[in-house]
Amino acid sequence: MTNLQRLELEIKGVTLSQDELSVYLMECDLTPHSEYIPTSATNKRNIYRAALSILESIANSPSTMKNYKQDDMTVSDFADNLQSRIDQMERKIRTMPVDEQDGNNFFMLFQS
Repeated sequence: MTNLQRLELEIKGVTLSQDELSVYLMECDLTPHSEYIPTSATNKRNIYRAALSILESIANSPSTMKNYKQDDMTVSDFADNLQSRIDQMERKIRTMPVDEQDGNNFFMLFQS
């Protein structure tokens, strides 16, 4: 499975061209047609970052944020549901471990 295929799994229901998805992946330091490494926390984290960028792009589109009613079904909650999904993805990314650390897990708060 490639990084591009893994991103498509993460954003099911969102229709974007493979060129657009490739740009999102490259912005998150991933090569679209490279092999996806499920054991790498950094790789998984970057896939989630790309999916988050896609959701934020959708949220910034005014045409998808309008309220309308169709066949007794309101779509006015779309923005709220999208924002809650964005918040959920941000929390998930923040709590994910990073596997390529330099062994230095602290920073100098005070300097003498």
